Amino acid sequence: MKLILRSLLKLKRTSKVILAVLVICLVVRLLPYFAPIRAADIAQNQLAMQFSDRNGLPLGTLLTRDQEHTSVVPLNQVSPQFIHAILAAEDGSFYYHGALDMKAIIRASKEAIHAKRIVSGASTITMQLARMLDPVPRSVSGKLSEIWLSWRLVAGMNKDEILSAYINRLPMGGNIYGVEAAAQTYFSIPANELNLAQASLLAAIPNNPTYFNPYQHWERLKQRQKYVLNRMVQEKYISGAIAARTSTEKVVFQSRQQGIIAAPHFLFWLANQIPSTSLEKGVLIPPFLRGVRGDQSVIRTTINRPLQQFVEAQVQQVISSLAANNVHDAAALVIDNHTGEILAYVGSPDYFNEAKLGRNDGVQALRQPGSTLKPFVYELALEKGLIRPNTILADLPAHYAIPGAKLYSPTDYTESFLGPVRVRIALANSLNVPAVRVLEKVGVETFLERLHQLGFEHLNQTPEYYGLGLTLGSGEVSLWELARAYLTMARLGEATPLVSTFSDSPIQNPKSKIQNSTTIWQLITNMLSDNHARATAFGVDSVLNLPFPVAVKTGTSSNFRDTWTVGFTTNYTVATWVGNFNGEPMRQVSGVTGAAPLWNRIMLHLHEHQEPADFPPPEGLVQLPVCAISGLRPTPDCTSVVQEYFYPEDKIAYEGQNQFNLPPEYDEWLAKQQQLNFTSTNLRILSPHHGDLFLVYPGEEEKQKLEFKLVGNKSAPVEWWLNGEKLDINSANALFWNLRPGKWTLEARSGEMTDKVSFQVELASIKPTRRGFSINTTTSK
Repeated sequence: MKLILRSLLKLKRTSKVILAVLVICLVVRLLPYFAPIRAADIAQNQLAMQFSDRNGLPLGTLLTRDQEHTSVVPLNQVSPQFIHAILAAEDGSFYYHGALDMKAIIRASKEAIHAKRIVSGASTITMQLARMLDPVPRSVSGKLSEIWLSWRLVAGMNKDEILSAYINRLPMGGNIYGVEAAAQTYFSIPANELNLAQASLLAAIPNNPTYFNPYQHWERLKQRQKYVLNRMVQEKYISGAIAARTSTEKVVFQSRQQGIIAAPHFLFWLANQIPSTSLEKGVLIPPFLRGVRGDQSVIRTTINRPLQQFVEAQVQQVISSLAANNVHDAAALVIDNHTGEILAYVGSPDYFNEAKLGRNDGVQALRQPGSTLKPFVYELALEKGLIRPNTILADLPAHYAIPGAKLYSPTDYTESFLGPVRVRIALANSLNVPAVRVLEKVGVETFLERLHQLGFEHLNQTPEYYGLGLTLGSGEVSLWELARAYLTMARLGEATPLVSTFSDSPIQNPKSKIQNSTTIWQLITNMLSDNHARATAFGVDSVLNLPFPVAVKTGTSSNFRDTWTVGFTTNYTVATWVGNFNGEPMRQVSGVTGAAPLWNRIMLHLHEHQEPADFPPPEGLVQLPVCAISGLRPTPDCTSVVQEYFYPEDKIAYEGQNQFNLPPEYDEWLAKQQQLNFTSTNLRILSPHHGDLFLVYPGEEEKQKLEFKLVGNKSAPVEWWLNGEKLDINSANALFWNLRPGKWTLEARSGEMTDKVSFQVELASIKPTRRGFSINTTTSK
């Protein structure tokens, strides 16, 4: 009896233990349903971006911000061939078991015990998805964590949702994830167009993406494909004959550079413009940026792919031709003037060449713009009435005192001066000194404000920081900013943002008018398109002269580190930069020999089939003949007459202007001219200057001579008078006089015209060290 009671008690305790174990197991199994993982919880927010050009041609696909190339597609947009292949290869009974496949676990355990090693795995697709979501060490604790996560997935998602999440995360080699990204990268087709051969090859990769890399281990991948096809036969998806035929079918994997076909710099720049908030909740891109190609959402850009590829090729060719001049980099931007749309964007000769800094974006990089800002200072000065179209500017040596710095003395790279020049000539030939003089009239602060209005946002230092050198490129700007400013000029002062994508519904781009009248912009355009006006600096047949109307400006930064050419027709604006990303100076390269040839090729290509319309003449202005040098109404003895624009209110003053008298600041320049190509109505002594002091050495009087030189119209033979005595020398414009100590008054007479200067000659106390050496000291006037 006691034995029976003891047995009953033991059975009761065992039953309680079993019941407790069962309850614990039930609770553990039910717990996932209290913390289910739903499809929305694991939605892939960081997706790859796919781009097309304006006509739907693909430009490429960019990786997500964490550098994973991922494209998400619904299950119904994936080829059934791939779904069957991946199910057969990874989990044939996926739809018939839960998170775990107990039959597979038992089978794998028996094989491991018999072989004393792991022969096959028992991971289900659900377990693999759990491992993708939360990678854990391959240990007992890691496996338990994986099972727990798998149960939570099953608790919150149905089979199709789990499979969809799985195939969109499959590792497909390198940083490519998901069947859609793999199909696009390897075959340039969407996942719903995969055939059996392509699908079985892709399904073979996830088992070991590195080992089965299609570019490096093709034979291994083909062997794995045969396994996948055999499994599909076993699962009755295909017949053995189809499997055999498919395994011998030729499949070509496309070699593509990170999935980018064209415009890599543009695509990366554009991707950075899309805020990260737009990628929340599984939304790939904002709806207004989406275009449609088939069933696939694509960002439709304004790029014209054939034009983009042409410009890319020209950039490489121009750089190759300049290699001997230590030129390695270039960039270009092409814009539609009517819409502001970007048609081509090239940031460097080769984005994928890291050794040559190819990833640097020359369109957005900040560099010194050289003379490309000059048109805007002239426009502002004309707008404010500080200069007129026929104003004469002095291209003469000038010096400016800058506190705490060396004396600023602007010069052109030829280090020569043209003397009196019209505004048109100064701008068209990119003369430095006249531009600085005009900026001095305008004021650096005022000019800087205008540049900010034009969109030069990186010129953010104080006016004192830039100084008068601002008009010569002392600041730093980008090619993007320059192109946008010249687009404003092409649109006659209407500032328009550059457009990079199309929208489903038109977006009203904010526009603003830089100034109310379009006349000044038309006048600047007229000057920049004047081939004859720029001939002095660039010649009559330079690469800037095209067979149709085009306004253009070049620029070269200090030490020849950057060359620029920006110009426009009535249809397009083209901006080019040639230089070196590492800052090395180029050899014998300027704006017209560096960036201009590239600009020339692009402009000719754009207008190959249709020439642009003429620029409209400046509204409300009248053209009148002027003397080419004086800018005034021509006199009978003017050697060159040209047409120049005048404001109607200046016409009366024009009628009364017929005398051209250069102020004294031109004397030194005039004295250096071998041949004077203009006349002056007044007689003027150019040498010596009034107040000059000369030193003569004892015994050297016969060897030291002073040139008497004058200029002007002569109504009668010239007479020279020195201290009231007529010199017995017959000379039209100049003569040489032996220096003698004393105070002298020199007078030149020609009929009724006369000019007089005083100068002094003193004996020097120190003899020259070399025979024939003399000292000539001139005091300031």
